[in-house]
Amino acid sequence: MLNFTVGPVQSSSAVLKIGVEQVPYFRTPEFSAVMLENEKLMLEFSKAPEGARVAFMTGSGTAGMEAVVMNMLTSQDKVLVVNGGSFGQRFVEMLQLHQIPHTEIRLEYGKALRAEHLVSYENCGYTAFLVNVHETSTGVRYDIDMIADFCKRNHLFLAVDAISSFLADEFDMAGLGADVMITGSQKALACPPGVSIIVMSPAAIDRVNSTPVKCMYLDLKSALKNGERGQTPYTPAVGTLRQINCRLREIKARGGVAAETARISAIADDFRRKIVGLPFEICSESMSNAVTPLHPSTASANDIFVILKDEYGIWVCPNGGELKDSVFRVGHIGALTPEDNTTLVNAFLELQKRGII
Repeated sequence: MLNFTVGPVQSSSAVLKIGVEQVPYFRTPEFSAVMLENEKLMLEFSKAPEGARVAFMTGSGTAGMEAVVMNMLTSQDKVLVVNGGSFGQRFVEMLQLHQIPHTEIRLEYGKALRAEHLVSYENCGYTAFLVNVHETSTGVRYDIDMIADFCKRNHLFLAVDAISSFLADEFDMAGLGADVMITGSQKALACPPGVSIIVMSPAAIDRVNSTPVKCMYLDLKSALKNGERGQTPYTPAVGTLRQINCRLREIKARGGVAAETARISAIADDFRRKIVGLPFEICSESMSNAVTPLHPSTASANDIFVILKDEYGIWVCPNGGELKDSVFRVGHIGALTPEDNTTLVNAFLELQKRGII
């Protein structure tokens, strides 16, 4: 199998090796040391501000998103939320569920957020801003510098879902003034799914400590308290957290986050050059290095996904809903190489010769 999806992605041999080991007991000094190193490296790689902390939640990225909404926002807030696809919609639904006052900035699929979208919300009493900086469902990467400037001018608490863009695109949490960054184990960290990682500024920690939460499992107060000793409140995904440690150390040894981002960018650029001339349209106004969204002009996107999977052993990322037949996505995160890109492009060329695309 050759995996070009956007999560789970292909893992390195070192990460895979840990995956076949027996899972150790975790209430030990040894596991605490692993977790404390995980926190230290995540703070470094996200360029978190002084005094920031990290919570590792056993659950998908959605668990991290909901933990932030539940633990940091209340009915006293007035939230702006960007909705340009499936994951923006997920934030909207969480705000509705938890009865938090909010306003949607609704964007058409594939469209970028522009300054004119924000103008009418200046000085209107908003308190927080939620954004999926890379709307994975459409491949659009929003201008986080523009968003951060808007939030600074208006004194807004800024929570960023960087689940699919962390490590793939530059992210300077302290420089941006972001209060929260969420990511997940199965994206550019290239580990199995099941761990959501939340990096919190001191302002975010203050919100956590002052917000009552009617939930045991997603209570970030408990997660932060246990994290002081390198532990979690409940049994975590021990094996995956050990793999995350391996992966973070691997990135550090290979030049750190800047080198990893440059590697992913080079893979993305290589792929985008190689598909020139194929009957695909890149259907995003502003792309992340993490993924290329493609609209096939002569075939069903879902048919291409199925044929590549069943006949070539190659996975690209399908879409659902109204985008099912019009857009598929090719990921550039995980243990991929330019040679892998060539393999995929050769499969596209063969499909073209067969009259499928």
